[in-house]
Amino acid sequence: MTSYREFDFGRVRRYPVAERPSKVRVEDLARPVSSGRLEDFLDSLPNILAGRDLRRLVESVREARRRGKPIIWGFGGHVVKVGLAPVLIDLMERGFVTGMATNGSGVIHDFELACFGQTSEDVDRELSSGAFGMAEETGKWLNESIRVGVERGLGIGEAVGEYLADASVRHPAHSILLNAHRRRIPCTVHMGIGTDIIHCHPEASGAALGEGSLRDFAIFTDQVSRLGGGGVFINIGSAVILPEVFLKAVTVVRNTGSSLEDFVTANFDFIQHYRPLQNVVRRPVGGSGYGVGITGHHEIMIPLLAALLICREW
Repeated sequence: MTSYREFDFGRVRRYPVAERPSKVRVEDLARPVSSGRLEDFLDSLPNILAGRDLRRLVESVREARRRGKPIIWGFGGHVVKVGLAPVLIDLMERGFVTGMATNGSGVIHDFELACFGQTSEDVDRELSSGAFGMAEETGKWLNESIRVGVERGLGIGEAVGEYLADASVRHPAHSILLNAHRRRIPCTVHMGIGTDIIHCHPEASGAALGEGSLRDFAIFTDQVSRLGGGGVFINIGSAVILPEVFLKAVTVVRNTGSSLEDFVTANFDFIQHYRPLQNVVRRPVGGSGYGVGITGHHEIMIPLLAALLICREW
């Protein structure tokens, strides 16, 4: 027992999700493209800088799918908030995804969209009153799903996916974690304690969060171990957590005897931050393979990338 005082989270005041104004609703989400001549657009891009990088990445992902190599997508919470779950789920169905990874924010927004059809509260408005992050159902249900799943030997991603599958949620078609679970695609969750709203609720279990995240790190590392020889890792919108997790997975694989060479990495973000550029685009593929950094808004660039990947199938 610690000798220091701990804050009593049992005193927090909570409210129903239905009473919270949300900036994102399921009717606002993107829809997968189903027709067009984007192949001509891809061929028209200049073979220079970002144009060359985007063409090369599209071909690498297509080739990885053809050869059965891993295609792992990492995503931050903003990717879910701007409505891209349907696009990523469609790529799962088409075989362009073999693994997913996200941070705590990603799983929270995905969970809320599945359960309530809305997410993304107004932080500026709610923080002054202490209401930010205090939606009762999100804190209670998500923490409970993690605790129960981890007790059964699951990682956080599989635990939440299984909970959503069993709960008959309102919007199952819009959940990345649920659809990954149904397709037996690993979707791992990597949390930093204290970074997410569910850690502020009395149901939060440090033991479950820590054990579940560590278990997901082992699952993720196993996926990374197979990237060599043409696999692809794409990071979308995680500036800190996933780049750090990816770099550690790469070093563990190489430390245990695998060369892990000749694979492709990409970072998509509206600002190219230090960690993704170093830990995703440059360091892991230095001397073998290649990495690209594509700058632009997720709500435009990711549907564009998805459409370019599938345009030859129309």
